[in-house]
Amino acid sequence: MPLPNFDDAVRCDNRLLWDELDYDRDALLKESQTMERQLTDEQKVVYETVVNDVDHQKGGLYFVYGYGGTGKTFVWRALSAKIRSRGDIVINVASSGIASLLLPGGRTAHSRFAIPITVTEDSTCNITQGSNLAELIIQCKLIIWDEAPMMHKHCFKALDRTLRDLLRFTDQNAGN
Repeated sequence: MPLPNFDDAVRCDNRLLWDELDYDRDALLKESQTMERQLTDEQKVVYETVVNDVDHQKGGLYFVYGYGGTGKTFVWRALSAKIRSRGDIVINVASSGIASLLLPGGRTAHSRFAIPITVTEDSTCNITQGSNLAELIIQCKLIIWDEAPMMHKHCFKALDRTLRDLLRFTDQNAGN
C-alpha cells in the first residue's frame, strides 16, 4: 500500500483538500504516461488542449460530445492522472451517481457543489466564503463534469453564480 504524500501537509488542515491531495503521485505519473500513449488522435486533441490551458491558467469551458463507448471517460481519467500527478487538484463530478463511480475521486455534482435539489433560476449553491469546500474549489486546477447535459440549466447557473462569488469575479458583460 502506498504511503501518503506529506509534502502538502501544511496546506491540509482542510479534510477536503487533504483527500484531493492524498494521491500517489508517482503511480499517477506512470498511469498518465501509459494513458497518453493510448489516446486516439481525437482524444489527444481534447487532452492536449485542456492540459495546455491548465498549464497556462487560461481557463475555459469545453464540451466533449460522443456516443457511449467513444472514450470520454478515458480522457477524463487521463486528464485527472496528469494533473494530479503534479500535486494539483482536479474535481471530478458527474450528473449521476453511477457515472461518478467511473471517475477517480468522483462525486455527484449535487453532492460536491452543494447544488440545491429544488433548483430555480435564482438558486445558488450552499457554499460559503472561507469554508473548506470554498477553499477546495478555489485551489482546484480543473473541474471535470461528466454527463453534463443530463442536468438542468439552472444547476449550471447556480454554480456559476457561486463560483463568481467565491472567486470574486465580476463580469463587465453580465446581463448583456
